[in-house]
Amino acid sequence: MTMRTTGIEYPSQGQTAFCEIGTPPDPKETEILIRTLFSGITNGTERHALMAEHLWGQFPSRHGYQHVGIIEKAGSAVKNFSEGDKVFFGHYVGHRAWNVIDAASPLALASQTHLTIRLPEHPQIDDYGQYALLGVAGVAMRGTRRFRVGPTHNVWVAGAGLIGQFAAQACRAFGATVTVTDVNPGRLKKAEDLGAHCVLDARDASTDEQIRARSPYDVIIDCAGQGPFVRDLFEKHLVKHGFVVGLLAVRTDTVFHWSMLHIPEGSIEVSCHFSVNDLEALLGFMREGVILSEPLINTRASIDEALEVYATLRDEPSKLLGVVFDWR
Repeated sequence: MTMRTTGIEYPSQGQTAFCEIGTPPDPKETEILIRTLFSGITNGTERHALMAEHLWGQFPSRHGYQHVGIIEKAGSAVKNFSEGDKVFFGHYVGHRAWNVIDAASPLALASQTHLTIRLPEHPQIDDYGQYALLGVAGVAMRGTRRFRVGPTHNVWVAGAGLIGQFAAQACRAFGATVTVTDVNPGRLKKAEDLGAHCVLDARDASTDEQIRARSPYDVIIDCAGQGPFVRDLFEKHLVKHGFVVGLLAVRTDTVFHWSMLHIPEGSIEVSCHFSVNDLEALLGFMREGVILSEPLINTRASIDEALEVYATLRDEPSKLLGVVFDWR
């Protein structure tokens, strides 16, 4: 199959374009060459970058970190991967037709900096599209682990976008009782279908009362990025002693008073990354059918249609949940 030589770039605020990345070099002895089969949009991160929100604002730039591909070539020193392997690759390089990555140097082997993992075998190439969201799912998995979610915990996930959907599934996988809130009925239905124990429409007048009735919470995970959210948790007495507030959504200034954390001995934590170990844990849950990615994909498009999809991300982001580009 002929390898494409293009990528996606943001030339200016609100605009996307195809860019030429050239033909790939032959990999060095510790490197692998991955031809992209699928890539997934990282909705929140990419839209913030596209719209120059928060700390983003440099153009031209390239954003995204979710590739599924096939190893076309492997260097002579590479023993952990083989030509023909289907892999997920998670470096922040934007959407690209190919990637060359150091997979077998001492540093790459010791610290797994390659962020590449072999995927389970499937009979059809189309089946690998579900793994194009592993990056966002990996961020949710890492956050759930870092926020110390465990059996019998009472957890509230605020926001049912892509990161919130995966966070809710991960919390349930670890044995927690999960409440999910959002303003989008379709996303709430999706969270319920995927195992959330309670879903509440944040637009309803009774939701605050229901959130309070289900409190106190061991862990509250913010996947929406609303400004006063952290302060409100304490003023409404929604948290247990030793609670964790986990911030997965990107946000601007976050207001809290020291006294909020003093007596209840709580913590506020941020988690934005993932490791190969997080991906391994995630794949284990996916193999058992405990965490699902396929039902979250509501947009599949050829990479040739990417600019139209990004226009939707810019203008009507709530229409998109899981977005997978097909590079074949």
